[in-house]
Amino acid sequence: MTELTIAANIFVKVGKLDQVKDELLKLTQATRNEQGCIQYKLHQDNDNPLHFLFYETWESRTLWQAHMHHQNIKNYKAATEGCIESVSLSEMSDIS
Repeated sequence: MTELTIAANIFVKVGKLDQVKDELLKLTQATRNEQGCIQYKLHQDNDNPLHFLFYETWESRTLWQAHMHHQNIKNYKAATEGCIESVSLSEMSDIS
């Protein structure tokens, strides 16, 4: 099994920061208990507080995909509908 690293950049709409941040923190705690989650760290940009970055490590791409369909993600999406400006996901492999 090959580990998968995910870099997820989330940009929040103006006026929605507190709501989204609260939901991201809830998602972080819940996701750390999911099968296959090795690391799930949330970061906030020091210069642009509307920018968050998840740095995630999963046991496999299959388990990450299961996470993307997990109830935790569905709850987060429902709670932040209309609050997100953009999201970008990068699937990465450790080559060192």
